Amino acid sequence: MKLARLWQPRKPAFWLVIVLNLLSALLAWIARAIPLVPWAAALLIVFATGNALFGLRLMWLLLRDPAEPAGQDPTPR
Repeated sequence: MKLARLWQPRKPAFWLVIVLNLLSALLAWIARAIPLVPWAAALLIVFATGNALFGLRLMWLLLRDPAEPAGQDPTPR
């Protein structure tokens, strides 16, 4: 797995990861700057958690080597 594989501007998943990271920054700013009622804070937490999990999943898909099938160990034996 190479970190250089994250840079794939021709794939929509790359741009979605960028948007999700910007959205995470916006959600963090909202959580700190604006006093929220409890139900709105809970909704923000649920949305931020889903955002983070979806972003991690997309990053994992970008990092995977296309030559290695899913579920196989890429280390040689």
